[in-house]
Amino acid sequence: MTAQQTLKTMREISKMKPKELIKKWVETFNQGNAEKISDFYHENAINHQVANEAVVGKNAIKEMFANEFSQADMTCIVENIFEDNNWGILEWKDPLGLRGCGFFHIVNGKIKFQRGYWDRLSFLRQHNLPIPKE
Repeated sequence: MTAQQTLKTMREISKMKPKELIKKWVETFNQGNAEKISDFYHENAINHQVANEAVVGKNAIKEMFANEFSQADMTCIVENIFEDNNWGILEWKDPLGLRGCGFFHIVNGKIKFQRGYWDRLSFLRQHNLPIPKE
């Protein structure tokens, strides 16, 4: 992607309402591209998937996605997207039957805070990933 294309994409994202932004986020998530998905986040954003420790900062979020995309083939299937002012709520499933939901706080067209709820143990088992020891 050229710098001009990236700038155009960023302008489009900054004008989106939360529901539109989440739809675009899901499309990008399903491409498995950590660089592109990190463009949706503020520089000091927080992504807290409750099954894991919170990740702070756009670069750390990009690294988190790069690591996750390298470990498992993940696909997000939208079941519902709700919007309330500058909050978006995503209810999702994946092809293996895992379900979850995410809450996105959108500020100036970027994700400032994201919290996700899903079953980590089921995810690890479905993808034949190691189960952490307590």
